[in-house]
Amino acid sequence: MQPAAPSDSCVAETGQGDPHVDRLNTLWKLSVQRGLSDAERIRAMLEMAADVLDMDLVVLGEFGERYTAHYVSDRLGVFPEGTVKMVETVLCHGVQLSREPSHIADLRAHPLYADHPVVNTLGLRTYSGLPVAVGDDDRWVLAFLRRRCESPPDAVDIAYMELIADWLGNALHQSAQKDLLQRIALTDPLTSLPNRRAAEERLQKEEARTPRDGHGFALALVDLDHFKMVNDRYGHAVGDEVLKTMASRFQSGLREGDWVARWGGEEFLFVLHGSTLEQAADIMQRLADQARAAPVQTSVGAISVSFSAGVAAFGMNDSGVQPMLEQIDHAMYRAKADGRDQVKTVAQPSVPWNSALLRQALAENRVRQASQPIVDLQSGQIIADEALARIGNASGEIVEAKDFVDMAEGLGLMAEIDRQVIRGVMQRCVVRIDQGGAPDFAHFVNVSPQFLARHDLVEEMLENAMSYCQTCSVMLGPVKPIVLELTERQRIVSLDKLRADLQPFIDFGFRLALDDFGSGYSSYLYLAHLPVSFLKIEGWLVSHMRQDRKIAGIVESLANFARKEGMRTVAEHVEDAETARILADMGVDYGQGWHFGRPQLV
Repeated sequence: MQPAAPSDSCVAETGQGDPHVDRLNTLWKLSVQRGLSDAERIRAMLEMAADVLDMDLVVLGEFGERYTAHYVSDRLGVFPEGTVKMVETVLCHGVQLSREPSHIADLRAHPLYADHPVVNTLGLRTYSGLPVAVGDDDRWVLAFLRRRCESPPDAVDIAYMELIADWLGNALHQSAQKDLLQRIALTDPLTSLPNRRAAEERLQKEEARTPRDGHGFALALVDLDHFKMVNDRYGHAVGDEVLKTMASRFQSGLREGDWVARWGGEEFLFVLHGSTLEQAADIMQRLADQARAAPVQTSVGAISVSFSAGVAAFGMNDSGVQPMLEQIDHAMYRAKADGRDQVKTVAQPSVPWNSALLRQALAENRVRQASQPIVDLQSGQIIADEALARIGNASGEIVEAKDFVDMAEGLGLMAEIDRQVIRGVMQRCVVRIDQGGAPDFAHFVNVSPQFLARHDLVEEMLENAMSYCQTCSVMLGPVKPIVLELTERQRIVSLDKLRADLQPFIDFGFRLALDDFGSGYSSYLYLAHLPVSFLKIEGWLVSHMRQDRKIAGIVESLANFARKEGMRTVAEHVEDAETARILADMGVDYGQGWHFGRPQLV
């Protein structure tokens, strides 16, 4: 509760400048001060209490499975806010159990607490603990501690402590009620998903965030097919069962960081962070396949469910989310009109690339690198990264490889792109080692057959590599940090020629990785002819292994095969913690994907 403001007559009767009245005045002013959040006001209250009572440490903590110090005033710098401890080890556990205050003048002389770490490690001697009632919640305790030892607090100080505890309990209760009302206002009561209002607020934040971090997102609008027939045939109660089950499936089927809201009726809105249009469409198609394959179990039996979806991608240069919402709505109804149970994408204008613009970008050295981490699945440590080619267009936008690689290969320009990327990777490698980075940290970089066929570029790259190794602050061994990636999707006319083109790099100490392994063409011919050190498992296999036991078996077999042959495996497209765990259990060595980090420009 907030203390009432002392009246002028009260001040006059007790005497001008009475310290007890001053305490009440200060407490009242702080309790009504504007511009403070709930958390800021509570922290200010603890600071004020510490000053008034001359305490070194004031802690407002909550007991649960563990004890958490949520708010702290710490003059000693020994007990940071957010500290978590085992319940039994906390000094004020007895207060929490008894719901009675405790005041101890000298902890060192107390039979229960003389050897407590608060005394022996932190040097605290005087202690007061008071239960804090937060509505019906009895898990909170307010503790006052001081290093100086003296008599227990007098009745006036105890009354002040109790007043502070009462105020804090009321403040916490009001804050919890506000949070509860906010959640109720923003949550769909049937599915427990964010409702339309919450989704609209989140979309505003997503739109504002995109220019800051440079990552767009994809939007998808889903409508359950023939849902009216479910309601008409079985009743709204069964329809609600279907909605709840589908909402749960949607939520559990998303990657970490993505979210879904109930947009209205049987419509659901998805936000997929960092997804391109194609990736978002793949995610929605996966969810559609799962829905079709697993009928919803209801009180009247199994009901088959499918959905129609419209998908669009929002980027830094898009004018706003509202036009895109209209577009995915139209795309969704297009899917329904074309027979339902399908995903339709909103057509995006293609990047205006042509041969002249691409040649100009290369001539002006506008090839850029994006780096994506590669993580050891057992330790969770980043042990390598992959360099991905990007090009900055004339207006400063960054163009991804998928938008220019095919054109570059057709024009014979891929060798020059590889040249600029590889040179940048070697420069970055030297800088990282000179700054104390581990010499065995690997840098994966794609290399095309066009580049390898250019003997002048190969010689230049080897000369650069030798030069960088000579200037490096660490003497490197026979194995160098650079790993050349070969994609198995590229058809090679002669594997013997490819081996000959790669031999200078192998002799120098570069290692080879086979990219997209499992996507087809000539996987095992590559393995038979080339000294491959790393197998990068095709992302499609990784994305689908949790839904298909046969695919999971293929991934595990690849891991076993690679281990037997002395190769390391790298799983691509790892999008969540559960996939990473499954891969680690299968024996896959490393992981790469948005779960560990999106590509970042360097």
